[in-house]
This record gives sequence, structure tokens and C-alpha cells, in this order.
Amino acid sequence: MEFLEQIDQQLFLFLNGIHSPFWDTIMYWISYKFTWIPLYLVTLLYFIYKQKAKAIITIVLTIAVITLADQVSVHLFKNVFLRYRPCHNFELQNLVHLVHEHCGGQYGFVSSHAANAFGFAIFSALIIQKKNISLLLIFWAILVSYSRIYLGVHYPADIVGGAVLGIVSAILGHLLYKGILSKL
Repeated sequence: MEFLEQIDQQLFLFLNGIHSPFWDTIMYWISYKFTWIPLYLVTLLYFIYKQKAKAIITIVLTIAVITLADQVSVHLFKNVFLRYRPCHNFELQNLVHLVHEHCGGQYGFVSSHAANAFGFAIFSALIIQKKNISLLLIFWAILVSYSRIYLGVHYPADIVGGAVLGIVSAILGHLLYKGILSKL
């Protein structure tokens, strides 16, 4: 376990060490949750356009998937594993590149940003079922997730854990979606 943690820390330091003032600004905005409201609105409008009345089910389940991923990431992971974020790790603190001196909460496993982004992206992709849109949504989720490493607030393992949680939440939401639609 200690060996894996060392690899995680070394990979974090490498990825976090690749920075510039230009990318600091870009990654800050990529990570900012309100930046992506237009993406959410366009996706939800797409659901309404394509599904008409059934879009209510899709929208409610989209919110449920994100809520599940978010709450599980905090209550069953961060508050249980108590793994310090890199910027709160006393051994690494002086090596971490932070943007705007923002570190976030004390614990970081798993990344809620990654869980929420992957939950939204995968659930939407499963509903939309168009390759290009699906790839764009997954790329967006990867970009948001990577921004968390860049900003110095998550280890790569936090991101992978969050991504897996988001994907599982999306799959559960999609199974529920198919179950509900089969009853209509």
C-alpha cells in the first residue's frame, strides 16, 4: 500500500509540476463549477427536445446521479478514509503548486469534482447514445478531473476513485431509467 501511495505522490508531483501562469488561469476556470452551467443547460435542453415529456424522468435522474456521486464521495469516502489532500500533506506542502492559494477541504479521497463530472458525462452519454457527443462529454469529464491535479488539490488516485464512483452512479441511474421507461 505504501508503494502505491509513493507512486501516486510522484505522479501527482510530476503532473502538478507542469504549470504556467496561462494554464493556471485556464485550469482555475475549468475547475470552477459555474463555468459549466451552459453545458448542463444545453444537455438538458437536448433531453427536452428529443424526449419531450419523458425528459422530466431524465432530468430528475440526472440530478439524482450527480447527487448520489457527490454525497457518496463525501460521506462514504472523504469522511471515512481521511486522506489528506496533497496541499494539506505536511510532507508535500512546500512542493505543491497551488493556484490562488486555494486548497479546499482537508481530505480529498475521492474527488467530488471527478465523481460528479463522470456521473453527468456517462449518464448523459448513455441516454444520448451518439458517439461524438459521448466522446466530448467524456473528454470534458477528464479535463475537469485533471484540472484538480493541476490545481494541487487531488492526487491521481483521488481522481480515478472519483471517476469510478461517478461511472457506477451513472450506470445505476441508467438502469433505473431503463426500468422506469419499461413500465411506461
